[in-house]
Amino acid sequence: MNPAHNPSTPEPADIVEDNLTKSAEPCLETSRGAHLGALCFAMVLPTLATLLYFVFLSGSESMKGVYFGSKVLQFSFPLLWVLVIQRHRICMIRPKWDGIIAGLLVGLGIVATGILAYQGFLKDSVFLQNAPALITAKVTEMGLTSPSLYILFAIFLAVPHALLEEYYWRWFVFGQTRRITGVNTAIIISSLGFMAHHVIVIHQFLDNGWGTTVFFSLCVAIGGVLWAWLYNRYKTLYGPWVSHLLVDLGIMYIGYDLITFPG
Repeated sequence: MNPAHNPSTPEPADIVEDNLTKSAEPCLETSRGAHLGALCFAMVLPTLATLLYFVFLSGSESMKGVYFGSKVLQFSFPLLWVLVIQRHRICMIRPKWDGIIAGLLVGLGIVATGILAYQGFLKDSVFLQNAPALITAKVTEMGLTSPSLYILFAIFLAVPHALLEEYYWRWFVFGQTRRITGVNTAIIISSLGFMAHHVIVIHQFLDNGWGTTVFFSLCVAIGGVLWAWLYNRYKTLYGPWVSHLLVDLGIMYIGYDLITFPG
């Protein structure tokens, strides 16, 4: 029987339709311990991987290979868990325009706020005083030595990578956490998990004390809250993806403005 039609067997927050049971005692496909173990693994993996390739292997020849390998592991794990362990089907439906419009509005609001704050205050403030040199060094280390390469990488981050992050953090981590905690708690937990690996990246790029790092990291967590809310409200990833895409483009624009390319 298709579990989508069986109220006693909740869906794993399908990419498009969410047929989760509303009962206080969710029917999990595995033991509660295994379910929690999978969630903990999913929430910790990106942070450990970022610490490895972005800090410990920074500047080494193996950095790019570890980055690629960690992304393959990260983005394949949810599919393996849902398809092989939980034995659910994953189906897709057409985009819902109300969700896309909501995501567009949220994304534009975040980008406008961020760019106004950057141009009006942050650009020449002590908070970003170390950022130009650090970001330039890091993107050079990554091989992004020209504006065209940087723009191509920005498009990669904003389009396919943003979608993969939404599938990972909202569809899987939030969706599976919600099954055992409820919506509000799942939003907070998944958003803090989403924030965690960004703490490392932000600290490496800014290196201006932990107060600055925590502030910008909490901004990331707020983004995670908004995108989880969009996903829960409209039951699709299209809205969060559009919003995430716009925010990533805004961040990459600020990065471009801070970088000094060689030559």
